[in-house]
Amino acid sequence: MERFEKSKHLIAEAARYLPGGVNSNFRLGMRPTPLVFERGEGPYLYDVDGNRLIDYYLGMGPMILGHNPQSVLSAVREQLESGILFAGQTAVEQVAARLVCEMVPCADRVRFSSAGSEAVQAALRLARAATGRSVAVKFEGHYHGWFDNVLWSVAPSPDQYGPVDTPMPVPGSAGQVADERTEVLVWNDLDLLSARLKRGDVAAVIMEPVMCNTSVIFPTEGYLEGVREVCSNAGTVLIFDEVITGFRVAPGGAQQYFGVTPDLAVFGKAIANGFPVSCLAGRGDLMDLFVQDVMHGGTYNAQPASMAAVVATLTALKQQETFDVLHERGTRLMEGIRRALRDANIQARVAGFPQIFHVGFGVHAPVTDYRNALQADREQYIAFTEALLYRGVRALERGAWFLSTAHTDDVIDATIEAVSAVARRENKM
Repeated sequence: MERFEKSKHLIAEAARYLPGGVNSNFRLGMRPTPLVFERGEGPYLYDVDGNRLIDYYLGMGPMILGHNPQSVLSAVREQLESGILFAGQTAVEQVAARLVCEMVPCADRVRFSSAGSEAVQAALRLARAATGRSVAVKFEGHYHGWFDNVLWSVAPSPDQYGPVDTPMPVPGSAGQVADERTEVLVWNDLDLLSARLKRGDVAAVIMEPVMCNTSVIFPTEGYLEGVREVCSNAGTVLIFDEVITGFRVAPGGAQQYFGVTPDLAVFGKAIANGFPVSCLAGRGDLMDLFVQDVMHGGTYNAQPASMAAVVATLTALKQQETFDVLHERGTRLMEGIRRALRDANIQARVAGFPQIFHVGFGVHAPVTDYRNALQADREQYIAFTEALLYRGVRALERGAWFLSTAHTDDVIDATIEAVSAVARRENKM
């Protein structure tokens, strides 16, 4: 614990002013303590105790170009010289919007905001306005932000979630207001969704096209295509939540990767490499409802410095060579982790994209939805990530590994070496 003692002390001090010493519940309870950082550089974070850690949190996903890339910093500095906030339009936001529309298959129009949770709410409002319906369908294990109407069945326990064909909506927080307009289904089951949509009262189906918040679970063959078809037949708006997958798994997100185009899509994280930007993109007829009687606002929407970060980030991500690098290095990292765990006789599933993948311990059966993802031994994996910290590698306790262009071959080699050393130790315990 001595290696992270200063972080522990500062978190305890901060708890006098901040609940738990942090500003997001997702930062609570990290072992051995939530860490306090001084700076980031490339693939590394430097904490207040002087530790240099290879970072696979990457800000929970945004830092796809690594920490402090000069192209992004230079663009932001230049924009700041012209001003911070105008309550008006700038040329740079038009460039950012054009880039999104050029890269994303569903994007005829774009609206920028500050957080993914906001953009989700805008998407649902558009769907309700366009259809005149009120019900939204979401899926177990999918996360669409912390607002009351979508924080349902994100991580329910087996004694809560009910039968497969009629899941129970489980609130994700105390103090959450019940919302009968939100219904929950099990993902990757087209028959269940098709039967529900036949009632003709569903305004929107919202989903992660890949379950990146739960084990990085891929859609089964034909599932996304089937969802697209039944939503079109029912007059239901299909919304992809690409806050994680957008601009990370392909330049145009998961919809480009799988060749299935939603009506609306929500983006965030990798869009601005750490600056607080999200956006809603979609069909022109739907998006143009904002010009009519659908309200969408925000003081910080399209803040100029953040828009400069979008332009710099997407300019890099628009290049195929960027994804070639991410694919090559990420594949090598996945294979190295898989080999290290196998050599140590640790049963594990290493699955996903080279740019965002998941490691789950104790997984023996196929993983196709939230329920069978629960077979993973979460406690064993948390102990594993804690041990990795002491070897200079910071990996998310929930199993996700994010990769950046700053993770060079040497960094990948060092990571695999650390994983191998910890795995061998775990096998002896």
